[in-house]
Amino acid sequence: MEKVRIAIVGMGIGRPNGKALSADPRGEIVALCDLAEDRMKDFASDLPNPVKYYTDYKVICQDPDIDAVFVGTPNQWHVPVGLEVIRNGKHVMTTKPLADSEEAAQQLVEEAEASGVVNMMSLGHRFGDDCQHLGQLGQDGYFGELYYAKARSFRRNGIPIWRGKDQLRLNFIQAGGGAFRDMGVHVLDTSWWLLGTPKPIYALGTAGAKFGPRGLGYNGPPPEKAIYQQFAVDDYGTGFIMFEDGVSIQIESFWAAHHPNELQIELFGTDAGAKTNPLTIYRMVDNKPQDLTPEVEKQLLPFERVASHFIECVLDGVTCKAPLKHGLIVQQMMEAILKSAESGQPVQLKT
Repeated sequence: MEKVRIAIVGMGIGRPNGKALSADPRGEIVALCDLAEDRMKDFASDLPNPVKYYTDYKVICQDPDIDAVFVGTPNQWHVPVGLEVIRNGKHVMTTKPLADSEEAAQQLVEEAEASGVVNMMSLGHRFGDDCQHLGQLGQDGYFGELYYAKARSFRRNGIPIWRGKDQLRLNFIQAGGGAFRDMGVHVLDTSWWLLGTPKPIYALGTAGAKFGPRGLGYNGPPPEKAIYQQFAVDDYGTGFIMFEDGVSIQIESFWAAHHPNELQIELFGTDAGAKTNPLTIYRMVDNKPQDLTPEVEKQLLPFERVASHFIECVLDGVTCKAPLKHGLIVQQMMEAILKSAESGQPVQLKT
């Protein structure tokens, strides 16, 4: 096999991922699947070769001319589509989060690992240049013992919905969606990875909806009452996760808040610390504080690096650095924080 023939299911996040996969010289998009044909045709105009169109994910997964599938559907469909991909013997890459529940994520991981296909999460934040730079420093021991991280993802007005005929984005404000699964997953995954993917022990969290049910905080004009009355998830979530050996993460995720937009991860180590935005490293040299602002060479865009790694896993047998198993553990941490928010009690994790 000289190229990986790839299908894209879902024309939302599927578009940037599809463009990145197509841009790799060893990747080729050969088929698209979406409920709206006009969205597929619009995306196809950006591709260098003709593609097939499907509106049924089960049918596209049976196409013998497809080697791998990218799943870019709303959260509630990641597992049904992913299972169909795997059961047809094709490699799979899924956008975040892995699923809309821990149980569904567990089933997908078990079947993916048993099948032997390449299975991977598409994680743009983790695979970004600055985070990859910090990750390599951490693996090299630059920070000493990494023992704590703070992760924040704030939007001032950012509750996502589509308007007009396309109502798919309502999935984000209905059961299985929410701010924590939409945004918190990014900084949670990245900070967990930067700490070396330690084993989580328990989580304590709070979450709620202070803006969405009132028709406030949306990313555009206020929606109709018939839409915002369907709001049934969190528009903010915060939590604390304890790992083995005393390592911990504090995380905050807000779709809407009376605070400025912010995306930040801070690392605390025994020899040095860091933050991601702007990329800064803090350390002591000769008993004097030193702040470093490294200029990291921009080699690939995050989704391009994701695509390149997925393709080399398929064609070269490279071990996947972001398997669905990672998505499952992050899912378990997210769900534990949300369960803790409901019960008001810490939740033990079994990973």
